[in-house]
Amino acid sequence: MGKINRQSGDIRRNQIKAAVKEIIYYEGMQKLTTKNIAKKVGISEGTVFKHFVSKKAIIDNMLEDVGEELVEPLRKIAFAKSDAAIRLEQYICFHLDYLDKNKGITILLFTEASYQNNEHLKQMLDKTYHSLEQNFSKIIRDGIEAGIWDNTVSVKAISSLYMGIPLAMNIELSLHHGYIKGDNYCQNMHMLLKRILSKRE
Repeated sequence: MGKINRQSGDIRRNQIKAAVKEIIYYEGMQKLTTKNIAKKVGISEGTVFKHFVSKKAIIDNMLEDVGEELVEPLRKIAFAKSDAAIRLEQYICFHLDYLDKNKGITILLFTEASYQNNEHLKQMLDKTYHSLEQNFSKIIRDGIEAGIWDNTVSVKAISSLYMGIPLAMNIELSLHHGYIKGDNYCQNMHMLLKRILSKRE
């Protein structure tokens, strides 16, 4: 009985978090209230509080999900033993695919941290951002050391450039109602970075 209740509780919590992402993405942060979350899921506001003590608790839990579902898998890709060129494509596509499937996460992180002056969220964002940047840098350094890419390329500069790609994708998704113009966004970004990294003749 306890196991069934736990499973149904997990399902409900996931529904609540999915509703938060939808509200943020399609309606904006100002509409993110427990009342609207409850309405989106089709439950009472009291049921929301049964699973999360506050809106902040929902957001904190979602940040934990980002660590488990995005940051850790990307760290594993960065430190894998495979060729750096293979890891580069895997890293970019996993990252962008996650953000595409979890619309609202980027907005949540930056809006809450920047506009709500949420110090805890700023620290979480800083940790997440630098982890993603450092793991990407690891792949680039490995490729340069292996002689695959141009050793005059600034690892710091290309890593900073890369970190802007997910934000640019999120802006495009927002402007075009959840769609990106053109096909193969991941592959296009991958080819762009490969051209920058290519050895000069």
